[in-house]
Amino acid sequence: ERIMKLKVNGIERQVETAWRKETLLTVLREHFGLTGSRFSCGIGQCGACLVHIDGIPVTSCLMPASEAVDKNILTIEGLATREGTLHPLQQAWIDENVPQCGYCQSGQIMQALALLENNPAPNDNDINLAMNANLCRCGTYDRIRKSIKRAASIMRESN
Repeated sequence: ERIMKLKVNGIERQVETAWRKETLLTVLREHFGLTGSRFSCGIGQCGACLVHIDGIPVTSCLMPASEAVDKNILTIEGLATREGTLHPLQQAWIDENVPQCGYCQSGQIMQALALLENNPAPNDNDINLAMNANLCRCGTYDRIRKSIKRAASIMRESN
């Protein structure tokens, strides 16, 4: 078969099988134009490329695109509603003025989403443990913690 099908943000997309050995990050960015996930370290240690595969955070810079076939891929672009309403995490990031350079932020938000899906009321220690693999060269960790707590509160109120 010459076409590989990937389900990204709820939409089935196609890419030629020649891309199968490329990383999922490369396919998302270069073929699908979804540039929110970033290439940074290239060895899965910084978190800038984080996406969710079937609800699990994955470093897309290490995953061959072929391993994502028949799985649900969620990128930062898939968090807002189709009408453009931001996810509570995205809104909290803005409200708390988290980004400086912004390079790591999509991966930070995707990791925070995984945290809040498993722990709707995390304390500082929970946040630090969950977020420790996501590096921010600007050092906005205090604002990241505040934004996660803000989003957690909003998400609990809406449930």
